[in-house]
Amino acid sequence: MNSFKKMTPIPDPIPLTQEEFDKRKAEKKKLLLTQDEVIKRLQVAREMGDLSENGAYHAAKHELGNTRRQLGSINHILKYAYIPRITGSQKIGFGSKVILSNDKKDLEFTLVSQYESNPLQKKMSMESPIGKAILGKKVYDKICVSTPNGEIKYLIKKVD
Repeated sequence: MNSFKKMTPIPDPIPLTQEEFDKRKAEKKKLLLTQDEVIKRLQVAREMGDLSENGAYHAAKHELGNTRRQLGSINHILKYAYIPRITGSQKIGFGSKVILSNDKKDLEFTLVSQYESNPLQKKMSMESPIGKAILGKKVYDKICVSTPNGEIKYLIKKVD
């Protein structure tokens, strides 16, 4: 009988800016402290007796589950994260600060991974439609982005 070891796929590396990497490490440290506090509350609640009607016990157990889920997510990101070298290339890539323009408005953002994208902070994911359209392009290239409302054309005005 053949015994084949089932291979689990290795997740893709996760590019993060140094700022985001440091933020995730600080968040992990905070969650570890929270986890310790919740475990102490859980132990105290357990000592109160009947667990079936112990609200403090159930609340602490629920909070511990949420904290551990968040820790698992952060640990995954930190395990596979790397900080790409951002070169002064004229081509758009991870970490590029970009200004796009069309007839109606200018769009200014930094191109980042999906793990740190946040439109409110002007951070656009490389995996987004705009991100995919501008990767590898340079200043004065024209791009076309498909949206539910139709196609939008942009001119790349600036790349830092």
